[in-house]
Amino acid sequence: MHTLDFTALTQQIKTWGRELGFQQVGIADVDVSEASIHLRAWLEQRYHGEMDYMERHAALRADPAQLVPGTLRVISARMDYLPADTQTVEVLQQPERAYLSRYALGRDYHKLIRRRLQQLAEKIETAVGNFGYRAFVDSAPVLERALAEKAGLGWIGKNTMLINKRAGSWFFLGELFTDLPLLIDEKAEFHCGTCTACLEVCPTQAFVGPNLLDARRCISYLTIELRGAIPLELRPLIGNRVFGCDDCQLCCPWNKFASTTQENDFTPRHQLDKAALIDLFAWSEEDFLRHTEGSAIRRIGYECWLRNLAVALGNAPHSLEVVTALQARAQHASALVREHVQWSLARHLGR
Repeated sequence: MHTLDFTALTQQIKTWGRELGFQQVGIADVDVSEASIHLRAWLEQRYHGEMDYMERHAALRADPAQLVPGTLRVISARMDYLPADTQTVEVLQQPERAYLSRYALGRDYHKLIRRRLQQLAEKIETAVGNFGYRAFVDSAPVLERALAEKAGLGWIGKNTMLINKRAGSWFFLGELFTDLPLLIDEKAEFHCGTCTACLEVCPTQAFVGPNLLDARRCISYLTIELRGAIPLELRPLIGNRVFGCDDCQLCCPWNKFASTTQENDFTPRHQLDKAALIDLFAWSEEDFLRHTEGSAIRRIGYECWLRNLAVALGNAPHSLEVVTALQARAQHASALVREHVQWSLARHLGR
């Protein structure tokens, strides 16, 4: 392998990546010490809430070569996911409709991107023979945004998202850890400037400062990661967001350069891009499992699905239909669901 032209191989890998549907591929080394310092400080402040895995695997996040021994480089790839002709702000302005984070409208991205990364690895293997690698897609203790920043795919913005100067932030990331000594790319420069739109627009004011998010107040955490009751003071601020939140991306000026996805798998399913809250709240558990098969939404489970919808209905405009829908769940078997339904009914009946 020492006779390989790694300059040519590096360029070839990027070409293969684009052919496989990635919009950009970059290469980084494994030094994420700077990002690890930020992570440790974030964990010490308990900003991760109940995401214990963040703390439990912090050492592995800080050292990619410890996670996968022998790793010399990380091949980082990004793939656009925003579906074409999908309303965003318009749905947020219709409080009777459910807003789901746009990344979750289609099929689960994990399997699709992992499969493409595996295909990329196989192309590399055909060219160089056996080599060490392992693919990751948001499924292991990996500082993926820090690695992508080092690989030149974008900079970590004030909203903690990776932002690309030519593509905004509506994209997924995936990584191939490898033992090949590929050429590394130049780290992306910071281009947020003096803009603070994302910090100011957050409905729950979850940003402590630039690039510093208190997840315990973040709507994505509250509706996806949190398994217990949503704090009372935050419920009215959630609005009609029932799975995740995109506000800090929607306001980002760089997203005017974002491209819509060409992947059919990311096309919205079951009209989840504009569904009515009442209709989703009427789903039985069987409906939920059927409609979320192969979707990232399923990971929260039916109980949290109803919890989130109950809160959104509590924030919806008052109507007999909304009250009737809530009353139908008032005696639900889940204490978690009942408590959130009662909160919502109290808001409506007290108006």
